Amino acid sequence: MLKLEGVRLPPGGGEAELRARAAKLLRLRPADLRELRVLRRSVDAREDVALTYTLAVDLENEAAVLRRCRGRKIGPWEPGPVWRPPEAMPPRKVRPVVAGAGPAGLFAALVLAEAGQRPILLERGRPVEERRGDVERFWSSGALDPESNVQFGEGGAGAFSDGKLNTGTKDLRHRFILERLASCGAPPDILIDAKPHVGTDYLHKVLRNLRRELTALGADIRFETRLEDLRTEDGALTAMELSGPAGRETLPCDRLILCPGHSARDTFEMLYRRGVPLEAKPFAVGARIEHRQADCDAAQYRGYAGHPGLPASTYKLSCHLPSGRGVFSFCVCPGGEVVAAASEEGRVVTNGMSEFARDRENINGAILVNVTPEDFGGDASPLAGVAFQRRLEEAAYALGGGGYRAPAQRVEDFLAHRPSAGPGRVLPSYRPGVTWADLHDCLPPFVAAALEEALPILGRKLRGYDAPDAVLTAVESRSSSPVRIPRGPDGQSALRGLYPCGEGAGYAGGILSAAADGMKAAEALLANSRKGDHLT
Repeated sequence: MLKLEGVRLPPGGGEAELRARAAKLLRLRPADLRELRVLRRSVDAREDVALTYTLAVDLENEAAVLRRCRGRKIGPWEPGPVWRPPEAMPPRKVRPVVAGAGPAGLFAALVLAEAGQRPILLERGRPVEERRGDVERFWSSGALDPESNVQFGEGGAGAFSDGKLNTGTKDLRHRFILERLASCGAPPDILIDAKPHVGTDYLHKVLRNLRRELTALGADIRFETRLEDLRTEDGALTAMELSGPAGRETLPCDRLILCPGHSARDTFEMLYRRGVPLEAKPFAVGARIEHRQADCDAAQYRGYAGHPGLPASTYKLSCHLPSGRGVFSFCVCPGGEVVAAASEEGRVVTNGMSEFARDRENINGAILVNVTPEDFGGDASPLAGVAFQRRLEEAAYALGGGGYRAPAQRVEDFLAHRPSAGPGRVLPSYRPGVTWADLHDCLPPFVAAALEEALPILGRKLRGYDAPDAVLTAVESRSSSPVRIPRGPDGQSALRGLYPCGEGAGYAGGILSAAADGMKAAEALLANSRKGDHLT
């Protein structure tokens, strides 16, 4: 087969037109293409808006075609290397445990289960179908369940997000993850899109199907079961203290893959008490910013705005300020909504979410400022970043007036340091509702100053980003973990038998990278188990 790169189609072009374009590039008739496979698809809006494809085509005389088309983006195509799962091995009497059923935990458990290890998967929250009801109740009434919310429950924080699956790193595990998600009900487009996303509606279906697969492979999945403490002996893990529906119990455990998520603050505190090494790490804080999706489409797609053959537009923006601060967009949710993402009482947290269709009125994204341990006293305590987050969230709760209402402000008012009296063209989507305020009253001065400086700069990169009636909703504090749990080359913490991984442990930054890190942790555990290193 041959590989063709940079095949462009106008929005709305179908398979017949794609075949015709490919044939023209190869100087052939469309009928000469025995097979045409889409490898990758992206939107190019830099000049003339077009969909750009990378294709694999099957022809009769490929060598002759290559000679005739020399110099173009045409060459031989062969499937690339694939991730190979670890070999199965006999299960040990003490089953391995995975704590946390977010992307890292689910895929760690999957690797262990397919290797015949019958893992125990613990999740403090509820199954996704029950969790969804708890979250909707919180958004409509402000009644927070600290154990079942946007942060905690099957699927982790990603279950109520845009379901983005793109990452800046290359890893053979990524293709395996995408294919597994697609086999569990995710849209097949994730296998070809340059910026794949599942959407929260499809994610919930995928999670249920993945749960069934794990159970069929012998995994024991225990919901509403929380890790309370660890027991150790001579620097090695021996057991876990759990609390669940049946009360408190002790579970023998000498191999634990810990996937805590970035909001498992009580788990970080427990590890600190137990003497497990922790490090404060940089992260970012700020607010969510909302625009009308139609305005963003007009800025990105120009005359093609609103074309049914184009997806809802998105963006990725950043700038480096003279002060040394970095300001950047994060977790952009086209056609989505700003969601209440608190997991602790009396604290307001915002996040973003989209369904697969991305068909809501607004686009939202985080606008964040980098913070370092020097900003929040990380030298004094590895948990200083947690304390910093909590102070911001408490300030946002107070400014919002209680009931998990979030403080909001129009951009023009934020830049003028005056409270907003209400919305303009952009209607805030956050539930349980917003309180119009001045966000300078809940953001640290250095964060507010950086946002003020960055907004006009980013507005020059994307027309309308700093529009007067764009809405800022605070506070966005959970972009990543404020803590890292150090691990060695063998994947273990200084506490032997403990394998920290995923976003909460400080090693990932999204669904795909977290899932891949969970797989790495499972591979390390299996490799060490074969050698007996977990017992040394």
